[in-house]
Amino acid sequence: MDLGDYHAGKLEDRYEYRAFLPTPVRHEWSIADAELAELLGRADRALGELNAFSKLVPDIDFFIAMYVTKEATQSSRIEGTQTTVEDALKDADDLDPEERDDWGEVQNYIHAIRSAIDALERLPLSNRLLRDTHAILMSGVRGQDKQPGEFRVSQNWIGVSLKNAVFIPPHHEHVPDLMSDLEQFLHDQRHTVHPLIRIAIAHYQFETIHPFLDGNGRLGRLMISLYLTSSGLLTKPALYLSDYFERNKTAYVDHLMAVRQGHHMREWLIFFLAGVEETAKASADVFSRILELKARVDGEVLPRFSVRRQANAQALMRHLYARPVVDVKQATAVIEGTSNTASSLINDLVGHDVLHEVTKQKRNRLFVFTEYLSLFRK
Repeated sequence: MDLGDYHAGKLEDRYEYRAFLPTPVRHEWSIADAELAELLGRADRALGELNAFSKLVPDIDFFIAMYVTKEATQSSRIEGTQTTVEDALKDADDLDPEERDDWGEVQNYIHAIRSAIDALERLPLSNRLLRDTHAILMSGVRGQDKQPGEFRVSQNWIGVSLKNAVFIPPHHEHVPDLMSDLEQFLHDQRHTVHPLIRIAIAHYQFETIHPFLDGNGRLGRLMISLYLTSSGLLTKPALYLSDYFERNKTAYVDHLMAVRQGHHMREWLIFFLAGVEETAKASADVFSRILELKARVDGEVLPRFSVRRQANAQALMRHLYARPVVDVKQATAVIEGTSNTASSLINDLVGHDVLHEVTKQKRNRLFVFTEYLSLFRK
């Protein structure tokens, strides 16, 4: 199908409302558009450069852990949570009670991402994996009563009510077939579609089907990173688009609606590919800055510790690259030593301007690897 001939679907009459029934996506997609092809090439190159960084950076999984935390925070923020990256790295006891519900949703998302990435070693990106991930995402938080891990068997909508909905996804009787079509599209070898075009279309289709009663936005955005990893475009899950979508939230929502209402798939693809290029370049730049920071810490700070304390100092620094907010109790567990040893180590890192105390209290103090954390706030 030529992109210009794409028809998004139709409105289907239901009792007192009309639901949108999207057309299946498992077919040939012909992209004969110079601007789109040029942007696709740029996005592909930027992704390749990011992938090269992920192969070169030592202990990459420590840094990926921070990307996962940022993704969980930004994706949840699109849904209305207020948890910051720094808050996400704290324990629940370090937060005010009114902040803990949002924090719990972000923690679930972090757990869901990690579980899904691990599952890709055993399973293909499939409806089974998506349902399993959804069950983790919705466990014990708002929405836990909305069939976690199961495709919906009732009508849902986007908006304040069904009567006044901004968008009404397809009736639930269509969900199994539509999700089967989407799963097959992701793995279809009969039709040649560039992986970035494939996942852009798949993300739109997933959000339009809205197969779960809750959590569709977060899971649909996570699906992008899972696909890029499972398809081999990335060797590590180092690209997350939620920050781009959150900063361009109005455009993100408008582009999805424009496809449904006016069949404007080309404009959605341009928006999506621009996000891939921008985010990949920004992520590669962060990796570059991480390497500079790590080289400085390794060359100027760690040598100041005696031989006897080197192992502890290095262990704590590795921990900080994955979780740059720490207290004495956590540091004690990391170095497998005493609280006095951990406290002394933290105090020395404060003295070397690596850690900064943020609670301004005598007990239960929290320390932040500020320079490193700031790289993920941009």
